[in-house]
Amino acid sequence: DYLGFLRPRLEQAKRLLTATGSFFCHVDPREVHYVKVLCDQIFGRESFLGEIIWAYDFGGRSKRKWSQKHDNILWYAVDPKRYTFNFDAMERIPYMAPGLVGKAKAARGKTPTDVWWHTIVPTNGKERTGYPTQKPVGILRRIIAVHTRPNDRVLDFFAGSGTLGEAAAIAGRDAVLIDENPEAIAVMRRRLAPYLTESAS
Repeated sequence: DYLGFLRPRLEQAKRLLTATGSFFCHVDPREVHYVKVLCDQIFGRESFLGEIIWAYDFGGRSKRKWSQKHDNILWYAVDPKRYTFNFDAMERIPYMAPGLVGKAKAARGKTPTDVWWHTIVPTNGKERTGYPTQKPVGILRRIIAVHTRPNDRVLDFFAGSGTLGEAAAIAGRDAVLIDENPEAIAVMRRRLAPYLTESAS
């Protein structure tokens, strides 16, 4: 019962969020519709502020259907009228047709929309930890930069390889990482060791 497994964690997420906090749920296209209904029940439909499509172009191609090359990230805010959104902290990206916007705009770049093109973690990349479900730091860094302030705390109930922890450390935020898999705990300990102080537990 996947939704039954998720429900208590989503309820705790809502309980722990601050008044200006946001909740992000990363899920694949096969489950996103069911998870959104559950999130609507817990957070309220009015708290749903959007869906980010993380699109990537890597891996095999099907000859029998459209190849699935995206994941979904649902975004909810505790208060849909008052939430953290640091527009000026948003990284700019290149225009796909820079010749249509002029040199000044092309040099500055554009702000992202709700469709994010970002590669998965390369097999032989420096970022790679070997953990099977590892997500790229770039995705989490963007969310943290825009949706948190310095000294804010972020929480991941399914921390896996610890990507959120590393993104938070880079941005100067605190992080609470939870995972029941011993392999994940071991990977996170190795990965986050350079960011820990002597007083960190």
